[in-house]
Amino acid sequence: MPLVVAPIGRELRVVKIMTDDKTKKHLENLGITISSVITIISQSGGSTICSIKDGRLALDRNLATKILVA
Repeated sequence: MPLVVAPIGRELRVVKIMTDDKTKKHLENLGITISSVITIISQSGGSTICSIKDGRLALDRNLATKILVA
C-alpha cells in the first residue's frame, strides 16, 4: 500500500520506491531504503510526517504515494 494510506503509529517496512533515480538516491541518503522500517507519526494538510531510524521526515503527498509499504 502507498505510504499516504498507511495506518498511523504502526511500524511498516518499505517494499518499493517508484520514482526516478535522482529522487530515489536522495531518499536513500535520508534513510528510506528498501526493507527499512518506517512509522507514520501524523498526516495532515497533504503532508506525511514519518519516523525513520532516529529522525523525523515530512514528505509531501506526491512523494508519499510513490513509496510502497507493507
